[in-house]
Amino acid sequence: MLFIVGLLILSGFSFAQTDEIYTFPKIKSHLTLPISIPVAEVNNLINGSVTGVLFEDNSYTDNDNDQFKVRVEKSDKIKLTALKENRFLIEVPLKIWAEQGYGGMGYYVYQDTNFHVTMKFISSVEFQPDWTLKTQTKTHGFDWTVKPVLDYGKVKIPISSLIEETLTEQQAKFTSVIDDKIKESFDLKPYLLAVWNNFSSPINISEEYNTWLKLTPEKVYLSPVKIYADYIKTTVGLDLYSETFIGRIPLPSPLQITFPNYILKEEMNPDFNLKTTANVSFEKATQLAKAQFLNQEFVLTSEKNKVKITDVKVYSEEFYVVIEAETIGEVSGTSIIKGIPVYDADKQKIVLSKIDFKLKTKNLFHKTVATLFEGKIKRMIGEEYGIPMDEIISASKKSLTENFNKEYFPGIYLKGRVVDLYPSQILVFNQNLTVVIDTDAHLQMNVDGLSF
Repeated sequence: MLFIVGLLILSGFSFAQTDEIYTFPKIKSHLTLPISIPVAEVNNLINGSVTGVLFEDNSYTDNDNDQFKVRVEKSDKIKLTALKENRFLIEVPLKIWAEQGYGGMGYYVYQDTNFHVTMKFISSVEFQPDWTLKTQTKTHGFDWTVKPVLDYGKVKIPISSLIEETLTEQQAKFTSVIDDKIKESFDLKPYLLAVWNNFSSPINISEEYNTWLKLTPEKVYLSPVKIYADYIKTTVGLDLYSETFIGRIPLPSPLQITFPNYILKEEMNPDFNLKTTANVSFEKATQLAKAQFLNQEFVLTSEKNKVKITDVKVYSEEFYVVIEAETIGEVSGTSIIKGIPVYDADKQKIVLSKIDFKLKTKNLFHKTVATLFEGKIKRMIGEEYGIPMDEIISASKKSLTENFNKEYFPGIYLKGRVVDLYPSQILVFNQNLTVVIDTDAHLQMNVDGLSF
């Protein structure tokens, strides 16, 4: 499960190159994963673990010289039916061979027979904090399909009463066999521990840009297991921290020797939130600005002496994004517009807020011209410029949706949807903007064909 989380977090985001070394603060996320296991899967598990000869008595002389032999084996598939209060009715069809001796003083005549019976058990199910499945199985009688009869031609001797006593004894012993087999076969800890340790290693999400993601699981939760007619349902919750490292490889977390027990939690929100980052280089931001403003002209006081933008570049200055525009015409010089980058959800763009303006020029202007120019250039560039995020958001949603709906391991299927995906924070560095992206999603894990 944890490996799946890692894949989901990394899907759909692009990263821009930077020479800086920076470690982002730990970002806490929570994953909620409802799990649905078909009752048929548990049925298959039991059938796979209970096979062959279940009981055999090869001696005539044991049990007070009873002159009786018997062999009990499964004749067909075991049937599992869900009951109320997290219980199962287990019906075990058996084929029984028996041989009875009649006589005395050391002389006996033997006759064998084959017959069929269905044993019934009721098992209560409880998922233990150590990720094992505990069952408490009790006998629930048995039904004869074909009663046992010793056929001596004209003489037919029913032996069901003798067999029933033995079956009742063996059925009581068989309850512990069922419980032990299920516990042995349904131990998730080795699989979860391997995934947990693999998941805790740093993940290189971009070799070219030397960007690493480190995910540190913290706590695991589980809601009470509930049994329905066709499914066993529960929800797994996971608290984790994500850290992004640019320019260096983080140290891996220490390997876990044991997998942590889960914390029982009655209710969990079916939706979850994950945080990750995407970078936009200032080289790319400059390209966008040039495409939008380069060679544009506008009028201040005279059509004959328009102002023309001849160059644009975008860069950072402390916590600000700076747009520098070169102009010729009525106003020749360098306009410096800087502001704090924020995400505008309506425009789906990164725009500037708290805009400040400065003009570097050798020309002397009338106050009116300077005011007109400042207002025009601030509106044209400062307010209209934006870094589009719609493609990143759409591509990320598409990629995540694809990763939310696939088979990750044989027998484990995810089905889900992205509820919302939006930039929540923008960080400014020398070479790039780093956008923290929040993803709200809903997931469902289904099990079909999984073997333990």
